[in-house]
Amino acid sequence: MTDLGFSVLDIIPERYAASPQLTARLFLTESTGEAIHAIALRCQVRIQPQRRGYTPEEEAGLLDLFGTRVRWPSTLKPFLWMQCSTMVQGFTGQAEVDLALPCTFDFEVAAAKYLHALRERTIPVELLFSGTIFTKGVTGFGVEQVPWDREASFQLPVSTWTELMDQHFPNSGWIRLDRDVLKALAHYKSSLGLTTWEAAVEGLLAAAGDSVR
Repeated sequence: MTDLGFSVLDIIPERYAASPQLTARLFLTESTGEAIHAIALRCQVRIQPQRRGYTPEEEAGLLDLFGTRVRWPSTLKPFLWMQCSTMVQGFTGQAEVDLALPCTFDFEVAAAKYLHALRERTIPVELLFSGTIFTKGVTGFGVEQVPWDREASFQLPVSTWTELMDQHFPNSGWIRLDRDVLKALAHYKSSLGLTTWEAAVEGLLAAAGDSVR
């Protein structure tokens, strides 16, 4: 039986990806000396918000997710960020592997809303591994499963996430609207002769007494 260990060396923005993507550099170890032919590796990435503190400015951005601070003991729980996978090439002893982490800036996704609210320090993430290990068997390939208790933690700098979003959405973001709401917003924009969507939204916010500036 193989004995795999996992750790995260770094997580960096992928500069040449067509869509937002982080790349996790994983360090794999196998302690029994068994030759690994390949691993069909799966990974569940979870955010652990209870493992850091928050400024008053960050607290305001987290209201939709976790409620007011007095509720945090019961609402600040780990949640799924993404699920991803990769094929690990054969190795003996140890290996370094890149794992693609595709990201979104859709504010209907809890992780994107959470990450957008952060301003400083780091994001506590946990990577939970599973998958299939292919080794040399008696009559061919042997097949084993990655044990379900294999995991690794990493403190992802908030600046890394900010750099990634600035790379793909410089000083901007996007939200998804119901078609009827979008139609009504378009009518409001054109009826006032406004030239941009930002001007239309800013006008509505100003009318509600909530200025953008």
